[in-house]
Amino acid sequence: MSDKRKSSRATSQSDPSTLDRRSFMGSALGAAASIGAVASTGLGAAAPAAAQAPGPMSSDMLDRYVPTPKEGKKPQLFRAEITISDVEVDGKIPSDLKGAFYRTGPDAQYPLAPGNIPFDGEGHVSMFEFENGRVNFKSRFVRNERYVAQEKAGKILFPMYRNPYLDDPSVKGKSRGTHNTHIIHHNGVLLALKEDSPPAAMDLRTLETLDPVYRFNGQLESQTFTAHPKTDSETGNMVAFGYEAKGFATDDVNVFEYTPKGKKVWDAWVKVPYVGMLHDFAVTQHYIVLYVIPLAYDAEQIKRGGIHWSWNNGQPTYFGFFRRGGDGKDIRWIKGPERSSTHVLGCFDDGKRLVVDCEMSAYNPFPFMPMRDGSRWDPVRGASRMTRLSVDLSKKTPKDYGIEVLYQNLIGALPRQDDRYNTMPYKIGFLPCPDPDPKDPGKRPSSCYARMDHSTKSVQIYRGEEDVTLAEACFAPRSKSAPEGSGYLMGVASHAKENGRCDLVILDAEHVDQGPVATVRLPTKIAGQIHGWWVPEADLPPKKA
Repeated sequence: MSDKRKSSRATSQSDPSTLDRRSFMGSALGAAASIGAVASTGLGAAAPAAAQAPGPMSSDMLDRYVPTPKEGKKPQLFRAEITISDVEVDGKIPSDLKGAFYRTGPDAQYPLAPGNIPFDGEGHVSMFEFENGRVNFKSRFVRNERYVAQEKAGKILFPMYRNPYLDDPSVKGKSRGTHNTHIIHHNGVLLALKEDSPPAAMDLRTLETLDPVYRFNGQLESQTFTAHPKTDSETGNMVAFGYEAKGFATDDVNVFEYTPKGKKVWDAWVKVPYVGMLHDFAVTQHYIVLYVIPLAYDAEQIKRGGIHWSWNNGQPTYFGFFRRGGDGKDIRWIKGPERSSTHVLGCFDDGKRLVVDCEMSAYNPFPFMPMRDGSRWDPVRGASRMTRLSVDLSKKTPKDYGIEVLYQNLIGALPRQDDRYNTMPYKIGFLPCPDPDPKDPGKRPSSCYARMDHSTKSVQIYRGEEDVTLAEACFAPRSKSAPEGSGYLMGVASHAKENGRCDLVILDAEHVDQGPVATVRLPTKIAGQIHGWWVPEADLPPKKA
């Protein structure tokens, strides 16, 4: 495939795409998205009908979240908590694959209110447990304060995504957190995450909710906590942040660092240029990077009973960076062009450059997020590609940041790396995407996983089965000391022709183009996914008798 690359500076105009609109609409509606990545998670189901197009979308998620006018059909919810022991496996589970793969996504407890978006469903966490060549499956809702209150009332009490003014009076003072976006293990527990609230702590073995509002023994000052903490590649410390950290719609960001045992060792407070979505961030050995995008807080929309965000056409981005371990007063903001980036693949600094690799689109990547000017969402401009942002550290006051598309032919979001390299130079990345080289351009392309090697600019492609949607993949190293990218890539495949029945596909991460080494075949569909996380056996607590 082509390695043709394009670069620009942040002061230049956007170069949306080299694909023609017809080809694009047939391939990548969802791959354009980020957090919800329609292709990767099937969560673009709330897209307006006009924006819908053939693409690698999960039909079961469409059924759940998009009501149709025919016969008054209502959105279907999954809601089933499942336990399956010794799941059927095709092939053989590798002997060095030991641990658990966790995944989470929104699964609405009750039908979502009209005008709401799928990001507002309750967090449903599932795990594939690998032990002695066998696989056990389990899924449970996060029983946070929101879930428990609604369960007691028998109805939705928080009817609109991040709009507290519509909440039922009975839940005043309770956490609004759904904990439906990501999970990570820390200090012996599984943390379920949603960026508008503190984490919820769950048992790594049973998925029982242990603490619905986890504040690290009172050390968490921020009112919020990111869905994307980073693990320091040398110390194992967890670095994280919260935006709107001092309350709803505030421009305060709190960045902090905890040891593996949960002791806070550093934090800083900074201000952002405007209140925009800060879904992810970058952490190197020396710097913290925040990237503010025009998916911004919309006070007027909130007053009208709408959601928290809208895309503000023409508003600039801001690339902000400051010294890790300091007080944040040295933060520098570099103004750039309208762009969107919500997920970081990898990052590093080498003393000369600060580099952040991320998925990036020319503007709003979410078909279901409102456009502030009322314009129609454009799937071509909303397409995301792997992009390298860079700042010249030799300049005392840099005026711009570099923007370089790394793989022009790959359209996709939700990139993942070997998480042992979160804060260090890296070379291997993985990306769910539609087939970049379909045999029949007239048909919906296969849902694929791409393995990218930045050192050689080479790409391997795993093509999923026909009518299968692949969720975000997760990497598991062969061992703690295995070379970068040596291990297994795993992700859930949903079969549209089998009523959404799911498999877990396991690939050799160094040879993804050779197909699965094993496939875990579930007898049913399961709750949808945004993000997943691997926990090696050594980090799991002993099983209780």
